Amino acid sequence: MVNGLLLIDEGTFFLTDKKGDVFGHGTDGLFVADVRHLATWSLLLNREPLRLLTSRNLDDHSARVFGTLGGIELRDGPTVSVMRDRRIDHGVAESLELHNHSQTQQIVNVVFRVGCDWSDIFEVNHPPSEPEGAAEIVGDGRSLRLSFSLNGWTRTTDITFSESFQGDGDTASFRVELAPGRRWKLRIDIASTVDGLTESTLRATSPATGLEHRKPSVETFIEGAPRLLTRNRLLEATYRQSLEDLACLRFSAPHDESLRVPAAGLPWFMALFGRDSLITAYQALPFAPDLARSTLKALAYYQAAERDDFRDAEPGKIPHELRRGKLASLGRIPHTPYYGTHDATPLWLILLDEYERWTGDVDLIHELREPALSALAWVEIHGDTDGDGYLEYATRSAQGLPNHCWKDSPDSMVDARGRIAHGPIAACEIQGYAYDARVRTARLCREIWDDGGRAERLEGDAVALKRAFNRDFWVDSLGHFALALDGNKEQVDSLASNAGHLLWSGIVETGRAAEVSSRLMSPDLCNGWGLRTLAAGETAYNPIGYHTGSVWPHDTGIAAEGMRRYGHRDPAARLLEALLSTAGYFEHRLPEVFAGYARSETLMPVEYPTASRPQAWAAGAPLLALRTMLNLDVADGELKAEAWMTDVFGPVTLNGIIVRGRRVTAP
Repeated sequence: MVNGLLLIDEGTFFLTDKKGDVFGHGTDGLFVADVRHLATWSLLLNREPLRLLTSRNLDDHSARVFGTLGGIELRDGPTVSVMRDRRIDHGVAESLELHNHSQTQQIVNVVFRVGCDWSDIFEVNHPPSEPEGAAEIVGDGRSLRLSFSLNGWTRTTDITFSESFQGDGDTASFRVELAPGRRWKLRIDIASTVDGLTESTLRATSPATGLEHRKPSVETFIEGAPRLLTRNRLLEATYRQSLEDLACLRFSAPHDESLRVPAAGLPWFMALFGRDSLITAYQALPFAPDLARSTLKALAYYQAAERDDFRDAEPGKIPHELRRGKLASLGRIPHTPYYGTHDATPLWLILLDEYERWTGDVDLIHELREPALSALAWVEIHGDTDGDGYLEYATRSAQGLPNHCWKDSPDSMVDARGRIAHGPIAACEIQGYAYDARVRTARLCREIWDDGGRAERLEGDAVALKRAFNRDFWVDSLGHFALALDGNKEQVDSLASNAGHLLWSGIVETGRAAEVSSRLMSPDLCNGWGLRTLAAGETAYNPIGYHTGSVWPHDTGIAAEGMRRYGHRDPAARLLEALLSTAGYFEHRLPEVFAGYARSETLMPVEYPTASRPQAWAAGAPLLALRTMLNLDVADGELKAEAWMTDVFGPVTLNGIIVRGRRVTAP
């Protein structure tokens, strides 16, 4: 959670304390392309830190700080006020203004201290045991250059001041003589060089100008989304915040700046991801279809062409994570990209079909035919390691993730006795994705690619998979689906939220769906705010375990959408009512994850200590919730909608939903 000032732009973020200072703690600092470019950035006035009066973000790109000189009692009436502005937009523009309110001259010694550790984002929590590389700071009286090099890899940060300064090494000092009633202003530009390209800074003198500059990006994104009409103020505010978060999390794909894809979340996941970007794009399709187009094209570009054990890659596989930092560039980690995800490939096929249904963009479907067939081949061959019809994963990389499903922490695949399953593991929801991917790809084959033979085969394979899955994964003695099958094809029999994804995929037999919905809504899984990742009655349950008892908003939203698929309106409505009530406790910005304590026990949702916020699929969850509550689908090129949950949320209307190039209203 952010407790200071946070600015975000194009995958770059600048996190400081409330005074605007950075001292290299945690993820504080200026991070550009997965590397910290400023670890120290602090202001001293007459050798004292600023005395803070107030500070806040003006938006996601700019912030303002007001204060006075330190070391002076406020009751004595400070004579000098201080205003510090900062804006991020392809670089950082900062200004410092001093104002003398007294009738006598005031002398203020202003000192900026700078420094950088050049940490890769992966080194923040696990720094190297010994320092390496060559770092230096060079000044010329108007600017400071911070640079780093290691085995041919280089990064620089240039800090340029509007006035000459004194100082050596890591300081820039200014002696300011303020006449009575006068002001003094200093402008600072911070530019970072990555891969030989320097991020240019804007020279505007106030955050208001910065707001105008960003309008084509953030405001246009929001203005292009459907307009929500509702008397439900919580829903209205949460919808607006979700759009803002998705807008600010977008960045240009490294290979093509025209493709604007969502970063997974701040601070740890400001990069291109497979699973996260695909699910976010699916959630946002009726609201911002270009996110899906960009995500599909970007991930197809990085689709694996050959086997690479270090990166867990096989031909046709969609990547998990692409990094551009020091460790990836030097080949020390496999994220160039890394392919340790067994669900991104079927999810890519699911999004491809859903994108065509909503947009009618047949040209893109033809353009991506070969990547789609390669992805399908991976699902049918490489993803099924033993040919039993199920997708199983096991990392081959010494630095690979232990789990290649969305619950990718080491202890997530655990049985009812608390034992961690050994692979290869067939996670239940991935089989649902594989089923849905076959059904959807069959439609594209028949209706667009003129390949009826392949469509018929895929439909037959989907029927067989559904039958086998409902036989092999159902735990008769417990009355729920197993979390997974382990390497011995034994059921990993714990009760978990993954069953909601099974409903969303459609793999659950109709006669069993009501029982699955009912089990999800039981008190051991639904804690009153959302769905626990692992039921409270399980041996391994931990309310603050990352995937063993916490609540993830996107997970809860997918379960509600799955209930809608089977016509289970009442449990879906109760689940969404619980989830959206949570947003009010987080300033309408749902976090990545929060603790699984029961609502009756805490009376408020409990924050998870390291949760990303903003986070992409958490921001997408309210958008998917609107689709669920309005029963939105596109069938035969027409929007189908109804006021499905008016008794719970009041009248809700979306004006301007984009359906196959037209703006329509629902319901």
